Amino acid sequence: MDSFMFLGFGIEAWITIITVLGMFSILLFTKLRTDLVFMVAVGVLFVTGVLDAKEAFSGFSSTSVIVVGVLFVVVAGLTHTGVLQWIVRHLLGQPNSYGKAVVRLMLPVAGLSSFLSNTTVVAMFVNIVKMWSKKLGVSPSKLLIPLSYASGMGGVCTLIGTPPNLIISGMYADKTGIAMNVLATTIPGLFCLAVGVLSVIAMRRLLPDRKAPESDFESTGDYTIELRVPSDNQFIGKTIGEAGLYHVKGGDLIELYHFDTAPSPVSEDEYLLGGDHLVYAGQIDEILELMESHGLVIADHHVFSMDEIDKNRKLRTAFITFDSKLVGTKLGEVDMLRQKNIHIVAVSRHGHRIKQVPREVVLRAGDTLLLGFPPHFDMSEVEKDPNLHFFDSNDVPNIGIGTLVSSLIMIAMVALSALGVMSLLQCAIIAAAAMLLFRCCNAEQAMKSINWDILLVFAGSVSLGLAIQKTGIAQWLATGILDVCGNNPIIVMTAICFVGTFITEFISNTAAGAMFFPIMYDAAEKLGYEPYPFLIALMVSVSSSFATPIGSPTHMLVYGPGGYRFSDFMRIGLLMNLIILAANIFIVNIVYPLTPLH
Repeated sequence: MDSFMFLGFGIEAWITIITVLGMFSILLFTKLRTDLVFMVAVGVLFVTGVLDAKEAFSGFSSTSVIVVGVLFVVVAGLTHTGVLQWIVRHLLGQPNSYGKAVVRLMLPVAGLSSFLSNTTVVAMFVNIVKMWSKKLGVSPSKLLIPLSYASGMGGVCTLIGTPPNLIISGMYADKTGIAMNVLATTIPGLFCLAVGVLSVIAMRRLLPDRKAPESDFESTGDYTIELRVPSDNQFIGKTIGEAGLYHVKGGDLIELYHFDTAPSPVSEDEYLLGGDHLVYAGQIDEILELMESHGLVIADHHVFSMDEIDKNRKLRTAFITFDSKLVGTKLGEVDMLRQKNIHIVAVSRHGHRIKQVPREVVLRAGDTLLLGFPPHFDMSEVEKDPNLHFFDSNDVPNIGIGTLVSSLIMIAMVALSALGVMSLLQCAIIAAAAMLLFRCCNAEQAMKSINWDILLVFAGSVSLGLAIQKTGIAQWLATGILDVCGNNPIIVMTAICFVGTFITEFISNTAAGAMFFPIMYDAAEKLGYEPYPFLIALMVSVSSSFATPIGSPTHMLVYGPGGYRFSDFMRIGLLMNLIILAANIFIVNIVYPLTPLH
């Protein structure tokens, strides 16, 4: 095997090249699970002898991968004690201009993303931003792309903010025995964030002004709801007008049913009878208040008094997915929910009122359902249902002492690591233990928070990076770049970061970081410079994917709710890529001047 050479590469290098290209092609053109693809790629490299057993599975013992796993538990403590909710409640406010709104949104999102999972932060903010945009009179599409951008730019501000930073710093520690400070990327990251915020404001005209196809998934917007009059209701015998049920705040009475018969003409002079159905369309929060004040109930089964209704039922919002089996089904025929004691409270379609009795509505993709659940219902039973997608949080925590405790644990973890008192892994393990000890989250929540799919991808990325380096591919690419760019270190750094920025538009930023680490490291050494500044620049570049919705999981989270098209990201994103690249190269060379190797 060693004697075979073709175009300067041995057979092991060609196996690695074919495996990596095949893996990226599969990720681009199929819907196979990313973790499965990475593990198969590692398996191929192991079976063919490119990597031995220790090398192939070195990712699973990598410090950076273990740190990511432990940090999931820390994030669980922050989430379940309501830290994110507290920040959202107190920081967004009511700005009086688009520029101020962008600043009020992007800065806290970036701050949170420096320590928490970008995907978690964006998922939390999507619904909030859509409701907030309505209050501001701004299209959600003008704010959701900046939301996603902020999470990516904030993530690079610390080593724990985004996976590529941990992967690259871990590889650097393995090569040199020197651990990077957890705040090594903070100043470059903050500078790029500031440039990014100003760029978004300056290029606001490039952001689309679109109506989201699911514009009311998470808001208290226009729904149609069917209510029933219990047999002991105090207003029975009065006219609908006298009972205050005709002219109602925030909605319209669109149909009235006596004894489940055909609808009667809607008139305020119609008398109210026990068992009557009243169909309203309007603001769901106002109508639910009307239901409470007038002793009405949800009309999915007959009740004789309000005492029979469990007032502690929880409301959740879900929408019908585009490949749902419920599409084309009448709402009244959906037994899968009623069998689990889930009430269909109301229905909405694209933010518009449906002038129809809810049980007669034929479901379409994108329809929103407001569902009522028993107090102690196990949401995992329905959240995995492929027919529905739940936007709102299952467990809205109370803000209290736990919020403060979890925040202090997080701050202590970062401070101890930044000051060099303990390694990042040691700090993370202590922080995770403290979250459990002080009951910021329980053991079950901690275990559920660990995303094993992501950990497999991280571990696979480490092994792939090792194969690229071991087989000489990294050295060959570094030499090729030097031949093209000459011996100017700034040009070489810019060239590799440029390629990294655009490669990460199509593949995982973790994979891009692992793939480009050996290339950047070897290029720096060949030039005779300490690789540290080059790697800091690489960290920023592989997390700077702005031009395609597939460039980041957070882009995909806002893609549907924002009503975007693929080209919407390219219009502003290509310019953002170049602007942040320039800012990155500039600030890194100011903060970390190039140092010749001794």
